[in-house]
Amino acid sequence: MRYDTIIIGAGLSGLAAGIRLAYFDKSVCILERHTTIGGLNSFYRLRGRNHDVGLHAVTNYAKPGTKKGPLSKLLRQLRLRWDDFALCPQIGSSIAFPGHTLNFTNEFEYFQQQVSEVFPEQKDNFAKLVKAIEQHDALDLEREKVSGRKVVSSYISDPLLVEMLFCPLMFYGSATAHDMDFSQFVIMFNSIFREGFGRPYQGIRLLLKKLVKQFRSFGGELKLRSGVQSIREKDGKAIGVVLDDGTVLEADNVLSSAGSIETFNLCQQKNELVKKYQPGEITYVETIFSLDCLPSELDHHKTIVFYNDQPDFRYENPVLPADVKSGIICSPNNFDYDEPLEEGRIRITALANTDYWMNLSEEKYLEEKKNWCEKIIDSAVRYIPDFRDHILDTDMFTPRTIKKFTGHLNGCVYGAPDKFVNGKTHLKNLYLCGTDQGFLGIIGSMLSGISISNAYLMD
Repeated sequence: MRYDTIIIGAGLSGLAAGIRLAYFDKSVCILERHTTIGGLNSFYRLRGRNHDVGLHAVTNYAKPGTKKGPLSKLLRQLRLRWDDFALCPQIGSSIAFPGHTLNFTNEFEYFQQQVSEVFPEQKDNFAKLVKAIEQHDALDLEREKVSGRKVVSSYISDPLLVEMLFCPLMFYGSATAHDMDFSQFVIMFNSIFREGFGRPYQGIRLLLKKLVKQFRSFGGELKLRSGVQSIREKDGKAIGVVLDDGTVLEADNVLSSAGSIETFNLCQQKNELVKKYQPGEITYVETIFSLDCLPSELDHHKTIVFYNDQPDFRYENPVLPADVKSGIICSPNNFDYDEPLEEGRIRITALANTDYWMNLSEEKYLEEKKNWCEKIIDSAVRYIPDFRDHILDTDMFTPRTIKKFTGHLNGCVYGAPDKFVNGKTHLKNLYLCGTDQGFLGIIGSMLSGISISNAYLMD
């Protein structure tokens, strides 16, 4: 069988790329090793409850009918309607550091006011940073990598405000310890502070079902349980793939959303490529608690709380199994729904030591999940009401879980630190989209698939 384009991975970026190409009558096949679509943003059912994997919130929220911005562009490119995503806005979130809290909603003016009130001496400096962000073209596929901390610190003179700005942006979009590329900083700043958070009432399932339906309606082909064993090459070009069962599929182009190192491991020159590029080390453990009441009944109304218990934010692979000094507390209940969710939920995410979780025996692994789940709760209830007496059910996933179900080396959510921004690889017609192309987040990953498709795969 021959296709115009084979896409490796049925995550958000792969599905978006597939829709874009299929709409223009390209023959497209998306290959997915697992039985479930979504990749890093998937879902599962456990003990009678549905859980989202990656979804805390959809960034880049915009009100229905908005003409500008990433979400509006995404819907136009995929020929979808606002109602297809049906995003409900956040109630309000915060960044909590010792002695200082910055609150924010989906109204950027409110966040600007918060910065001015909490850091009055930085009001003018923050305004200059915002202007620089407005003038920066973060979506240029040929952009050069520049230290975000260096640029931001050239405008903001208070180190604490710098740390508080970086905390949520790094948690939601950096594969690099301690820093992030300034273009990525701009993308995440706009997506979180300027535009903000939303969530579909039914969670990530709704988005994925809409994408698959749209892809198939345009004639695209989706193959589950069809992992790629290798990429076939000839004269410096990819000519197709070999599936795990030995099936050979031919294609004029191959687009991979599997990650850079993961993709290079499928190539003939894998040893030399894997030596040149290093996998990421930043990853997380996530705990999910089902409650017998809504968080609001415990007087918790925040959508997301990014917390850090010291003046400097240590974004790195921690020495301990999990870093309980900082984290993300998310309540899927605290969005502006027309009616409340049936059950209360609290999700707490913390930085994790990938080697530790990967190398435990199964018995020790289960024991340590329980142990560190309790430590993470102890840390989080310093910032939200203590909900422990209301827990009905608990689940926790680790870097080990992420690697098992996505194939990402080290179980790293944001992939490798070196991004292939223009999507090009060592083979003329092998391209990358998604995590290691560099557009992160739910909206960003879909725009990544669209951007690479528009740039190279329409001819």
